[in-house]
Amino acid sequence: MLINLSNLGKRYNYEWIFRNLTFTFESGSSYAILGHNGSGKSTLLTIIAGHNLPSEGQLSYSQSDKPVAPEEAFRHLSLTAPYLELVEEFTLQEMLSFHTNFKSLRHDISQKQLMERMGLEKARNKFVKDFSSGMKQRLKLGLALYANTPLLLLDEPTTNLDSDGIAWYQEHIALNKAGRIVIVGSNIDHEYSFCDQQLRITDFHITSRK
Repeated sequence: MLINLSNLGKRYNYEWIFRNLTFTFESGSSYAILGHNGSGKSTLLTIIAGHNLPSEGQLSYSQSDKPVAPEEAFRHLSLTAPYLELVEEFTLQEMLSFHTNFKSLRHDISQKQLMERMGLEKARNKFVKDFSSGMKQRLKLGLALYANTPLLLLDEPTTNLDSDGIAWYQEHIALNKAGRIVIVGSNIDHEYSFCDQQLRITDFHITSRK
């Protein structure tokens, strides 16, 4: 997959979050979008995911040298972020069955195997609303990491994880980054230390208004 950003900019009212951002993301590489809280990392990720629209510039996707329409980009990506919610009325088994109706799993693993890889097999029949915050985050990550998509977007991926959870994340991102575009929005080293390239969103901040 290939994603091209050309002179991309986003503003809210008269305030530009970033501007004049030109960059190319390519399959087989991992990218860290860095910046302090509120700098625009999440905004850029939501634009790439198609959940948000840029104020100016162009964003294009291609897969196997064929263009992907922006409204179809969601079929090719997985996203996890603190602001995204799970369906808490589902049990874990129901959540996985629902998810895999839309996105198949990588490596041809079964739902049972995914539960085991997430360390949640004992919670198979437990309602997601009764999960701890760490269990919910591990579930979010497991669904994103193991979805069979060429684009993986991770916004603050270790939120609510303890040291064991962080080690789990690092292990499983290593197992699932090959052949994909992986983009991590973060300001914490252990979340993006595996990334090949870094993009500092503050390099595209402007101080004047237009």
